[in-house]
Amino acid sequence: MIWLAFTVTAVLSLILTGIIRRYALSRNLVAIPNQRSSHTFATPHGGGIAIVLTFQLMSGVLTFAGYIPISSFWLYLLAGIWVALIGLLDDIYHIPARWRLLFHFTGSTFAVYWLGGLPPLLLAGNLLDPGWLGAVAAVIFLVWLLNLYNFMDGIDGIAGIEAITVCFGGILVYGLFGNTGSQWIFPLVLIAATLGFLFWNYPRARIFMGDTGSGYIGFIIGMFTIQAAWVAPELVWSWIILLGAFIVDATVTLIRRVMRGEKFYEAHRSHAYQYASRKYGGHVWVSLVFGVINLLWLLPLAMLIAGGWLDGLLALIIAYLPLIWLAFHFKAGASELQEV
Repeated sequence: MIWLAFTVTAVLSLILTGIIRRYALSRNLVAIPNQRSSHTFATPHGGGIAIVLTFQLMSGVLTFAGYIPISSFWLYLLAGIWVALIGLLDDIYHIPARWRLLFHFTGSTFAVYWLGGLPPLLLAGNLLDPGWLGAVAAVIFLVWLLNLYNFMDGIDGIAGIEAITVCFGGILVYGLFGNTGSQWIFPLVLIAATLGFLFWNYPRARIFMGDTGSGYIGFIIGMFTIQAAWVAPELVWSWIILLGAFIVDATVTLIRRVMRGEKFYEAHRSHAYQYASRKYGGHVWVSLVFGVINLLWLLPLAMLIAGGWLDGLLALIIAYLPLIWLAFHFKAGASELQEV
């Protein structure tokens, strides 16, 4: 039943993305390239709607079939649709940044409340209960993750490849750890929904995901991360490590731009992946390298944590240090005026 659901979800997502693309073209709902774009052709957007709808639909089917707890289904339905709706409205009408953040904090607060806050975390071999500070940190984490995912969705295939490889890693981590219940099913469904979309978005984008899809995926994976902490304290480190490539690029870029006095919410092309795509003259290999980093560097470290062979914080430091070096090497956050 699970693998049938996976196949059906992927096929539905592929078909629905094609329908959305045709509709967007007929209505001239296209992203026009400008000086801040990494693309040179006008391209329809809104393909992320297919990911949202197929993920929610199949989650409902699997809940009805008894594979997923109904409480988890309602969480992803209510909080997820809220974030997706804000993204859709922003795609169409462009909501001011302050209002977007307010809505994002509202949805994230609801999600963290539903999840019961943040459980005790394993830090250097000791369980620490973060209390209400942990709940606040979890809300900020969700808001940042959904926004950074939006920031990182700037070249063909990168957001889809990130979602698929991170969720695949999460499933393997759950399988190695054992006794995780149905938690692995949600990442599997998200992989399927993203695969169908990726057919239209890689190697050359025929439709963009839009804020509807990118923010939604970031938010959903953020909830996967918090739920992993409730399954076992050490597993939260595994998920944060799996997200390292996106977290490091976006965070280094943000910090450097803010320190330079730039408005963090304004569009730009100064992420490391954007500099790399211009340096190497294309998107295909840069997006693929992110997936390779996830599978060959970050996933083994995440699995070492799940197997109890490596401390979570130590593994995080080991995982992130080379990523930070790469971010600076490819000028993450550097002024575009410095580009040669």
